[in-house]
Amino acid sequence: MLQSLRIQNLALLDSVSVDFEPGFAAVTGETGAGKSILIGALSLLAGERADKAVIRQGAAACEVEASLHFADPRRVDALLAELDLPPCEDGLLLLKRSVPRERAPKITVNGGLATLASLQRLGELWIDFHGPSEPRRLLRESCQLELLDLYGRAGPALETYGTHYRQWCELQAESERMASEARLSPDELAFTEAQLAKLDRIELTEEAVATLERDFQRMSRAQEIAELASALEAGLTGDEGAGALVASLVREARKLESADPSSKELADRMAAVSTEITDLAAEFSSLGRELQADPEGMGPLEERMNAWLEARRRHGPDVRSVAAAREAMRKRVAMQGDIEGTLARLDRQIEAAAREARKSAAALRVVREKAAKELSKVAAAGIAELGFSKAEFRIAITDAPGLGPSGDTSCEFLFSPNVGEAPLPLGRIASSGELARVMLALKAVLADLDNVPVLVFDEVDANVGGEVGSVVGERMAEVARRHQVLCVTHLPQVAAQAASHYVVHKDQSGDRAVVTIEPIHGDRRRRVAELARMLGDRNAKSALAHAEKLLRAG
Repeated sequence: MLQSLRIQNLALLDSVSVDFEPGFAAVTGETGAGKSILIGALSLLAGERADKAVIRQGAAACEVEASLHFADPRRVDALLAELDLPPCEDGLLLLKRSVPRERAPKITVNGGLATLASLQRLGELWIDFHGPSEPRRLLRESCQLELLDLYGRAGPALETYGTHYRQWCELQAESERMASEARLSPDELAFTEAQLAKLDRIELTEEAVATLERDFQRMSRAQEIAELASALEAGLTGDEGAGALVASLVREARKLESADPSSKELADRMAAVSTEITDLAAEFSSLGRELQADPEGMGPLEERMNAWLEARRRHGPDVRSVAAAREAMRKRVAMQGDIEGTLARLDRQIEAAAREARKSAAALRVVREKAAKELSKVAAAGIAELGFSKAEFRIAITDAPGLGPSGDTSCEFLFSPNVGEAPLPLGRIASSGELARVMLALKAVLADLDNVPVLVFDEVDANVGGEVGSVVGERMAEVARRHQVLCVTHLPQVAAQAASHYVVHKDQSGDRAVVTIEPIHGDRRRRVAELARMLGDRNAKSALAHAEKLLRAG
């Protein structure tokens, strides 16, 4: 549910913070007071695109912030994870949107930076608008089908169909890919086989490639290495080298040992140094001879190194990438011998998958046809109670062009508000107020199944009288048992039945207009006065008495 809303510098509103209660909330005020600002703020948080014109004159930016609480935040957290946004803490979702006049806009969700598209996807989870100032969701075919499936509890049938449909699509995609990519022309086959032969001449292991690169590096600098090794050998074994100097020192150490036997360990260590120098000189000499003995070894080594460098340039930066490319080539070459047979097997699998998808689509159609009859009847009765006593409402199941993500059927909501007129699609005949009341009737039927927690109704009571207004209020209260309902209304019969009541007031007594939003449900006197104003005169005794009666009845 929506817990709190903070609005700053939006349209005529300077700054306001509103705390909301669960259940049914009415928003009232004089015509032109600015009730649409509240809906506009919620729309911004639901992802509606913002124009700089919404910023209050003289302000640098407008800002809207809300906190929402979910008793079970799993669906929201799953979407947040998909969008790479921070999860809810204790079920709390924090939304904030800033629209500056000069700088780029900023959106945060639970403190993490978010995009407008992310805000829109989150909005679909937590709020649903019904009224002239918002997109007419009920007119969308996808929304109508969603409501029908919700009523008919078509989830299992839809899931079964979805599994078969995805299998069918995946097999078709595999067949198309194989037909377009796997089949090689004679020239392509010859080229691929030549590339594969080149890769097969390279030992593609991490150890082998490391050895190749090391050996190539040594052979490339063979002369330099041989000269250095020779110089080191000479420095160790020459007449004035380290070996001769240490040998003389060993003789002196032995003399010391004869004079002082306790120095024997030191003399032995000196002798070990002399032996180590001799061994080092021999190894440096061997290294130099090894490189000088194989001057022709560079050719094959260079050939293998060039082959590795070419493979890495073509297929990837490391051994794993090149090995994967070689395996893919090997599979493509091997596949050429049986590609027609493979495509034939795939065709048979595709046909079998299509049969299963059509079968499950037919089962889904049966569920929808039954649900359409039942929902048409129940919704028509609810719509009649909302001021359309002679109206007709029915749901027609229509054929889709073929198998699609939602089956082989769709549906169309048909409505006729007047007797004697053929029902037509909602978008061609219903006004905004009529649409809102149709949606209210459907929401009352689907209240236990619909999982969008916050519902906003604007002008749902347009062009209705007091008696129908009472019914509208009753339906709002029914829906509010399972949802949080915010209703902008001009009818006291609707507002009186709300659990909480907010008044929007525009003060033009100063230099500029100031809009405020205040809760009055905690002050019975103010609430009675507001209902009396809506009845025609806040000071008339008859209006006050009627308002008191409505409030007691609500």
